[in-house]
Amino acid sequence: MSNNEFVDDVGVEAPKKPKGAAKKQSTLMVILNGDFLTRDFMLNNLTYILFLFLLLFMLVAKGYYGKSLVKKVQETRRALDQNIRTMTSNKGPLVFRAYLLYFGFVAIMILVLYKTLKLQFSTNEVDLPIRFADRMPRMGDVLDANLNPLLTSVSYFDIRMDPTVVDQKTFDAEVSNLARGLHGLYPEKAARAYENEIRNARANGARYLLLRKGVTSEERKRINALPILKLGRMKGGIIDQEETVIRKAPNGILLRRTLGYYKKDLDLEVGIEGAYHTVLEGEVGKEIEQRITTGWKKTGRFTKDPIEGADVVTTIDKDIQELAHSELEHQLKSMEAESGTVVLMEVNTGHVKAIANLTKEADGSFSEKFNYAIGLREVPGSTMKLASLMAALEDGRININDRVNATGSYTVISKRFQDSNDGKGYGNISIQEAFEKSSNIIAWILYKAYRNDPEKFMARLDQFGLTQPLGIELAGELAPKFYRPGQLQWSPYSIPSMAIGYEYQQIPLQTCAFYNAVANNGKFLRPLFVKEIRRGGKVIKSFEPVVIREQICSFETLKIMKRCLAGVMIHGTGKKLTSSQFAIAGKTGTAKLPDKNKQYVEEAQSDFQASFVGYFPADQPKYTCLVLITRPKVQKYAALVAGPVFVALANKIYASNLRYHPAINQEKNKVNELPVVKVGNHDDLLKVFKKLHIPFLFESNSSWLSASSQSDKIALKAVNTNGKQVPDVRGMTAKDAVFLLESKKLSVRLEGAGMVVFQSLTPGSEIHAGQVIKLTLQ
Repeated sequence: MSNNEFVDDVGVEAPKKPKGAAKKQSTLMVILNGDFLTRDFMLNNLTYILFLFLLLFMLVAKGYYGKSLVKKVQETRRALDQNIRTMTSNKGPLVFRAYLLYFGFVAIMILVLYKTLKLQFSTNEVDLPIRFADRMPRMGDVLDANLNPLLTSVSYFDIRMDPTVVDQKTFDAEVSNLARGLHGLYPEKAARAYENEIRNARANGARYLLLRKGVTSEERKRINALPILKLGRMKGGIIDQEETVIRKAPNGILLRRTLGYYKKDLDLEVGIEGAYHTVLEGEVGKEIEQRITTGWKKTGRFTKDPIEGADVVTTIDKDIQELAHSELEHQLKSMEAESGTVVLMEVNTGHVKAIANLTKEADGSFSEKFNYAIGLREVPGSTMKLASLMAALEDGRININDRVNATGSYTVISKRFQDSNDGKGYGNISIQEAFEKSSNIIAWILYKAYRNDPEKFMARLDQFGLTQPLGIELAGELAPKFYRPGQLQWSPYSIPSMAIGYEYQQIPLQTCAFYNAVANNGKFLRPLFVKEIRRGGKVIKSFEPVVIREQICSFETLKIMKRCLAGVMIHGTGKKLTSSQFAIAGKTGTAKLPDKNKQYVEEAQSDFQASFVGYFPADQPKYTCLVLITRPKVQKYAALVAGPVFVALANKIYASNLRYHPAINQEKNKVNELPVVKVGNHDDLLKVFKKLHIPFLFESNSSWLSASSQSDKIALKAVNTNGKQVPDVRGMTAKDAVFLLESKKLSVRLEGAGMVVFQSLTPGSEIHAGQVIKLTLQ
């Protein structure tokens, strides 16, 4: 907790005493009632008591000083008789100064007495000095979409003890029990060690003995219940008001970098907490403090009440986040990779449901210390081929069914582009097949299409939303990096390089958002991390989906490219990544990374970045997902490195989400049937039929009725139970049958459970009191 800051109280009127407040009992009445020998009375009237002691001291001092003075005068007179006249003349001023000093003290004491009595007997509020202290509010929580805490404030307390305030008898009797209680809570220290510390502190007059540092609220309650300490501050010596509030993530490193933090002294805003710190912090209150003899005292009155911070509800689904984190970490270990990121978005809303960013540490573990999704700007590789073909289709420069000769090596002016299958090529294929197999012949196709009109290609990238930052609420987003025709870095190789994902850099989140726009029928949504703000459980602000581009391209182009993305998973580089439960549409991307000198080297010495981005289910997209893994050592191709994470995540989300699974009784029609009714009591049956709205028809008002189903109603007929004949109880429940038979003086024996199906005495036979009747139930 930060220290309070105070403002000057000059010119501020003291708060007025509320009307109707009870008058404070006067000191005089306390004395008359005999209640003045209490600790509170002594503390509250300390000034008055000190004055009385000083007055008594002055009276004693006067008598002593007067006697000493007379004695000294007599001795002086006998010793210096010859100078008696001179001494007599000097005596007057000396006595005068003594009495002047004495009566001066008396006057001061009278003034102090007057002020004390005025304070004690006055019914008006006293104008004590005041000041205003900051009272910090509790910060709000950061919650996931299902209101599970992701970031919260946890209070810790330092527990101290003043053993000097405990009376000797209680201390001797309970100190050992206290030590054993502390040992039970914190066994790392022996009970004897606790006891020695407390005894030594009492012997040395230590009034601030530390028992335990940083305990939780629950631990604090248990400590307060221990012997001696349970007596409270004044009698038990416990001091437990020193509170420290710590911001804590209950889920460990999960989502840590995206959740972020805010450092006020550095004005550093990181992640969600940094972006919404003003909402989370609340508003500082101002509490009135009054100056008393022992210092400044809180009054509990506020000129401005502190307003607790609001809760920020994120779009994150903690369950999906845990899946993304664990799957990514597993694959990074398997591939011996340096780092990786996963982003999963909801297609229709742009809500980011999961975002994991892991970095390999020196000891082989992984941590969230950098948000690669928004802070890593690298070449996208072959995932850029989607935008390249979309541009050419929109401008009518190609037909997706055009045939090309994929020889495996393609020369543009003097630069060679090679396919990833060691330059072997794919033969005579269509452009769609070239996309599905991720052939770099697309570089040559785009060069031919735009070599004389490069501005047109760049205009299409502008239209697709790939040349501007997304504008997300989190700080640190990097804008795309590229060059335009006319700039010094632009060259004849720029178009073919950009066509296959080079000479253009963007963050992974932008790649994911672009593919999400394709899944969303062309509507480009801004990724959202927060969906609402809550205070006291009530929504005070909601965030609706933000549309960056209403339509990035024509529906005809979208239809073609969706077919191509689905074809990647059926015929192309992703055919081994299919799911048995649903269809996936996506694209692999394997890109070479520059070395430390920012130069591209031969493939054998190069590092790679593998990515897979797509959406599922392909026919009715719910989620878009991107997986990017940097510098894998075991494999380099995206289908083997990034693709498995995508498929595992998609399968587990599908398996755990009920929206994908029809209800088992969805196709069954409701059956309108009358229930089976047992023989029963008239009043009981009537109550049940009315409660359940069962149509019925009484054919008799007998006390006991049997039921039979007609076409649309239950018909109730009389059961003969009168006279001295054995009644027919077949069809009755055991309870009703026993009640009826015992009322006829019969002794009942039961076998089985359920409804009576057989009775040993024939219905209608003569009853003999005490006769046994056996009932079989089923």
